[in-house]
Amino acid sequence: MLTDRELFYKEYIRREHNTFRASYPAELAFYTAIKTGDIRKTREFMSPSIIEKEGLGTLSENPLQNIKYHLVITIAMSARYCIEGGMDLAEAYGLSDIYIQKTDRCKTPAEIETLHRTACLDYASRMRLLRKRKIHTGHIAKCVDYIYDHLHTRITVSRLADHTGLDSSYLSRLFRKETGITITEYIRTQKIDTAKNMLAYSDYGAAQIASVLAFPSQSYFSEIFRKHTGMTPLLYRKTHARETGLGRKIP
Repeated sequence: MLTDRELFYKEYIRREHNTFRASYPAELAFYTAIKTGDIRKTREFMSPSIIEKEGLGTLSENPLQNIKYHLVITIAMSARYCIEGGMDLAEAYGLSDIYIQKTDRCKTPAEIETLHRTACLDYASRMRLLRKRKIHTGHIAKCVDYIYDHLHTRITVSRLADHTGLDSSYLSRLFRKETGITITEYIRTQKIDTAKNMLAYSDYGAAQIASVLAFPSQSYFSEIFRKHTGMTPLLYRKTHARETGLGRKIP
């Protein structure tokens, strides 16, 4: 049975997923999933498919061309977000050129749907690999994947040790050697990055976010958030809330 926290976390994902075009947060959450290499969430955001998605703007009177234009925008935005996430410029733009050329050659909506899925998962997969580029052992890579998939839970070193089959002390030393930081620091950083997205792209309050991300209390969450960002959650939201990335904010 799912806990309240798990249900809350899934509800956040569902709300982001089901938001129409009139609300930019869902779009930005989708690109954030690609940027962070979250393949599972990227797949979730691609249902319904681009050809079935409600709320798409009309960029061409020709239905096929209209979907093509939207796919080109998706590819360009994916490249931009991946560059922000650390992908090499040449790689990001090279992929973009390839997929845009393939878009131009599509003859049917089905071909566009397939290409949309392929391009988005390609970018997300490359970002996932990039995220683990400096991680050499399978044990640490397994830890990182577990952390990303369980940010809504209280993750402990002992739990990671059980997951990898290693002694806790040895795992801690190995993790720091390969990542440069402790397991606790890594988990906090990933949770704060997720909290930043939730503050910017949703209407969840600090108390709700603290609960969703399994912080022991709102005050502790605010303290850690301030240490990482230099501002309180409220100030961060006022500064970054619902930015479109195009110089506008959601009203």
